[in-house]
Amino acid sequence: MHMLSDAELSRAIAAQAGEALLNLRSAFGDLDPADKDRANELRKSGDRTAHELIAEFLAQHRPQDALLSEEGADDDRRLSADRVWIVDPLDGTWEYGQGRADFAVHVALWLPATKSLAACTVDLPAQGISRSMLDEVGAPAALPANRPIRIVASRTRPPATLPAAVALLAERLEIAGISEQGVEIVDVGSVGAKVNEMLCGRAEGYVHDTGFYEWDVAAPYGVAAHYGFLACHVDGAPVTFNHMPPYVTDLIVAHPRIAPLLLECLAEAAQQ
Repeated sequence: MHMLSDAELSRAIAAQAGEALLNLRSAFGDLDPADKDRANELRKSGDRTAHELIAEFLAQHRPQDALLSEEGADDDRRLSADRVWIVDPLDGTWEYGQGRADFAVHVALWLPATKSLAACTVDLPAQGISRSMLDEVGAPAALPANRPIRIVASRTRPPATLPAAVALLAERLEIAGISEQGVEIVDVGSVGAKVNEMLCGRAEGYVHDTGFYEWDVAAPYGVAAHYGFLACHVDGAPVTFNHMPPYVTDLIVAHPRIAPLLLECLAEAAQQ
């Protein structure tokens, strides 16, 4: 593995962490939905297992690089590092403990000198899918003609203005001759799983405005951009990483065909 490129290493590490998470959940056996303590034990074990695996591999194969992980102690020395791995060992921890498939492993590399993401991987082990900057991609698929445009949002923290923005977007899409099928909101777990819904052609946008951490965002952001989707703040500004604290205020990921109108409608809805 020492001969692998950064992107190859990222993909391999994410896949191994994902496999470890599946094996751990299988070893726990069937969980009683009412047994919250057992489910929480699985979640904590999953977070710890995946973090330790990723940290060990990066320490072995990229020992000079800094690591920012949800499950690791933060070290402000990363602020002056040339290379910073931004990792969420288990994104969608709640869903993982529920036995669901919409959880992910996020691995991304931030290069401060160029303010760019590299080597991004979103591994969805329970779905058997790995999304990476190594993937050969073309333009995003055409918008659906037989269903509403779908905007993915958090199950627990959807934007308060999203229903108003979606209503505006449906009108604008019809006026522009882009879609007459309307727009609907759907919820999915992990940020990586949300982005994957778009990459699979099951959704066209994702909006979040109540904040989250850099490890939630970095790998999905890089993968979405690699696949040709717009990824930015809700005001259209690019998202940057490796801050202190490592916090991202908001995010939009959207199919390029609807992205300008979605940004416009979000801005108008916020002013109502």
